[in-house]
Amino acid sequence: MDGFRDNVSAHRYEMDAPEGMSFADYRDIAGVRVILHVETPPEARGRGYAQKLMDAIVAEAREHGARVRASCSYAVAYFRRHPHAQDVLA
Repeated sequence: MDGFRDNVSAHRYEMDAPEGMSFADYRDIAGVRVILHVETPPEARGRGYAQKLMDAIVAEAREHGARVRASCSYAVAYFRRHPHAQDVLA
């Protein structure tokens, strides 16, 4: 899976996969990027695409010194399962 991008006008991170696009909607609130919703196409679920998307979001946050807050259940679970990523949490 490649093609990670921040679609700023849509307030959405996007990542392409053979089965379609995975995405994470976000909102910037008081200098924190809040992840509102993470979605993968139904035919691509269970293949790790959402995790790869979150990995890329964390990497971008580190690169830019940004902070992230998990609002949706998938993002919350991701940070619980990946303690190494918690350094970007607000």
